[in-house]
Amino acid sequence: MAVDSAVARVAQAGKFLSFVLGEEEYGLEILKVREINGMMGVTRVPRTPDYVRGVINLRGRVIPVVSLRRKFKMPVIEDDEKTCIIVVDVNHRDAEITMGIIVDEVSEVLNITDGQIELPPSFGGGKAEVDFVTGMGKLENKVVTLLDIDRVLDGAEMEAVLATVD
Repeated sequence: MAVDSAVARVAQAGKFLSFVLGEEEYGLEILKVREINGMMGVTRVPRTPDYVRGVINLRGRVIPVVSLRRKFKMPVIEDDEKTCIIVVDVNHRDAEITMGIIVDEVSEVLNITDGQIELPPSFGGGKAEVDFVTGMGKLENKVVTLLDIDRVLDGAEMEAVLATVD
């Protein structure tokens, strides 16, 4: 059964890789994660949006890299020893695209149950701006914002990312 891409997905129980951006903790489905790398040389590609950091050579394969800080309009900080590139598989137009996302720090793998997931809060009329938030994971001492990595970049943004490796 096909799922209408216009309908927002709600996070389902399972394992999530948690990571930090600023003071906030986020999680994405572990099945979307291919690998985690420390920060490495990123080659800037001219005339790309500011959230596209560039490309990396991952074992002979050139893949695009996106800064989630910039995508989420957070202040830019210097990379440090905790900065990581999470290599993920993103579904776009019936194809699987491998790309990197730069995060401040990878935390841990969380096992989140259905009872720990709440619907994302309503942010007024701006639903389209945050339709990549699939839920809020309520854990003992923190709340983790659960992301649908397939929706973090919209169609036009994803096309801009893919243009860096064409």
